[in-house]
Amino acid sequence: MNIRKGAMIYEGKAKKLYELQGEPNFLLQEFKDSLTAFNGEKKGSFADKGVLNRDMTSLIFQYLGTRGVPNHWVQDVEKREMVTEKLTIIPLEVVVRNRAAGSLAKKFKWDEGKELPFTLIELYYKSDEMGDPFINDEHVRILGLCTAEELARVKEMALKINGYLKSFFGEAGLDLVDFKLEFGRDSKGQIKLGDEITPDSCRLWDRKTGEKMDKDRFRRDLGNVQQTYEEVCRRLTAAWRNLK
Repeated sequence: MNIRKGAMIYEGKAKKLYELQGEPNFLLQEFKDSLTAFNGEKKGSFADKGVLNRDMTSLIFQYLGTRGVPNHWVQDVEKREMVTEKLTIIPLEVVVRNRAAGSLAKKFKWDEGKELPFTLIELYYKSDEMGDPFINDEHVRILGLCTAEELARVKEMALKINGYLKSFFGEAGLDLVDFKLEFGRDSKGQIKLGDEITPDSCRLWDRKTGEKMDKDRFRRDLGNVQQTYEEVCRRLTAAWRNLK
């Protein structure tokens, strides 16, 4: 593929998307060094965060691809970019929870780390203006975000991804507490995994110490944010090499 960066078509909190000249079905996804929390109210950054997040997303998506999970990763470019298949994103944030943490623990006054009796899937309407409100299946249908069949497929894929990632992160000595996924439709209407999977979008706890190894270190001012991201990347890279 001839990589020629075109116009920027989107900039979010953590990524930029560019057209690829002569490649209408693909995009160039660039990872930024920025850190945000609480819907962008808290902001920060550290050098080469985008490089780390690109590397982690790339190897996780490649790993999921070997397990039969269709996703938008195509190839890596330079240090902080990747070519992705162009998807029509379904405006849903699909949150998968294995343990109580964050807003779930706060909502029900549960101790963080409480193991759930089964994996919980929550849906949020992807809208910065509305603050990404929590919604249910009926809201999805009323809003016309996707069909009932597509939503069932999204949930099925989310549960499978959870199983694969619990195993993969376990190889890296990490417990997968919860994480966020986004999905989209390709040019043929097939549902595929998109966006990213990084410590920005996952809660990861060290299996031995229980230490938080994710963006909660930034949210809660725990310190060592850059060192933690570097350590997670190192562990995941080693796990991926062992599994290849």
